[in-house]
Amino acid sequence: MKNTALTEKHIALGAKMVPFAGYNMPVTYEGINAEHATVRNGVGVFDVSHMGEFILKGENALDLIQRVTSNDASKLYDGKVQYSCLPNKDGGIVDDLLVYRIDDKTYMLVVNASNIEKDWNWIQSFNDKGIEMHNISDKTSLLAIQGPKAADALQSLTDVDLASMEYYSFVKGTFAGVENVIISATGYTGAGGFEIYFENEYAEKIWDLVFEAGKSYNIKPIGLAARDTLRLEMGFCLYGNDIDDTTSPIEAGLGWITKFSKPFTNSEALQAQKEAGIQRKLVGFEMIDRGIPRHDYEIADADGNIIGKVTSGTQAPSLQKAIGMGYVAKDFSKEGTEVFINIRNTPIKAKVVKFPFYK
Repeated sequence: MKNTALTEKHIALGAKMVPFAGYNMPVTYEGINAEHATVRNGVGVFDVSHMGEFILKGENALDLIQRVTSNDASKLYDGKVQYSCLPNKDGGIVDDLLVYRIDDKTYMLVVNASNIEKDWNWIQSFNDKGIEMHNISDKTSLLAIQGPKAADALQSLTDVDLASMEYYSFVKGTFAGVENVIISATGYTGAGGFEIYFENEYAEKIWDLVFEAGKSYNIKPIGLAARDTLRLEMGFCLYGNDIDDTTSPIEAGLGWITKFSKPFTNSEALQAQKEAGIQRKLVGFEMIDRGIPRHDYEIADADGNIIGKVTSGTQAPSLQKAIGMGYVAKDFSKEGTEVFINIRNTPIKAKVVKFPFYK
């Protein structure tokens, strides 16, 4: 089990620690609902140092990224971030990721913790033009400081004008007295805020200064459980649940990051799928009757025919209702369609709704 550079901090703060993607991670501190509300309404700090970071360098770095990712990375400029995915050769997804353009020959890819080795090997298998690849995951710490008060809480720590940063942009600058920190206006909560990348050796210093700077904003540490409820309220996909090696980006509603203006892995088959029409679709649903949907519960129609499966579900703290995501047969994917979630052999009524759940 790996630790992050901040594991001792979490333990000292009384976090409940769990194994996650090979790491010892904080799942909750004071409870999911309280932590969720902190991020939605104020500012909270997630240690997400388990995520993977790769640097790709060289004349042909963009060419490699274009071949392995579904989105069009040629649209990036220095300081811009893009959400994308790595399609496999069978119509599914190796992983979803962020692509950072540092300069025209240098990119950083941020990948899911559980897929670091898998993604590295996959991208490396296409590296036939000698692009320098560096896996910096083990020496990089990452804090996600999220919530509507994040910019105000952090502004005293940097000369970068945080409030004016565009969504999905980043700067490399000085933060909390540490140079060469990547400050990124990104996040997985839908609550606004930043993701801060730096070397492990500065982790405790930055953590302490962030909490000192944010004290008057009631800043708090937040665990992975609230990260999950926050992303689910936004309808953001979680790899391993809502997308995986068997789900296509078209089925998952990720057509917006699947650009056929350039060839990429399996692009012809995915384009054919888009043109022919999909047979199943990832939808959001909210429960009408009482019950909480969970991963792998069956979704049925009014006659009890199985039409799909739940991929994610929870009691949404901001909405005071149970919500979920799942793949259903295309005929049942229209907004307002009534479906039933089989919870302990009982069909519980739900209806298909548009993403995001939290508006």
